[in-house]
Amino acid sequence: MERISGIVQSQTLANGRKPAVGSKEPVSSFGALLQNCAQAEKQAQGVEFSKHARTRAEERGITITPQLMDQLQGGMERAQEKGAKNIIAMDAEMAFIINVPRARVITAITQDEMKENIFTNIDGAVFL
Repeated sequence: MERISGIVQSQTLANGRKPAVGSKEPVSSFGALLQNCAQAEKQAQGVEFSKHARTRAEERGITITPQLMDQLQGGMERAQEKGAKNIIAMDAEMAFIINVPRARVITAITQDEMKENIFTNIDGAVFL
């Protein structure tokens, strides 16, 4: 509750002023504040791999390094800014399908497999 009340206390109005105590000026709804808090916490945790994606990465010899995680996080954030929901993040050797709203890698693919596959329901691409 402290995080939510901290958000409410720091809430500002559209004109940049803080609402006066007891004022009737509108602020965001509790639901919107709660959702913003949950999204901020999720982004702070960073992108994560689903169980399926971890299994595929292991099977395909893809090593998940901190540098790779940083690249995926950066790519996901750039795609999120553009409003993308499902992206393919790729370099010359591998690709990852990422669900942006959930900050979750869905699957991992090697270069050889990219030649044989068609990717559907993707609304963005990010080059790592």
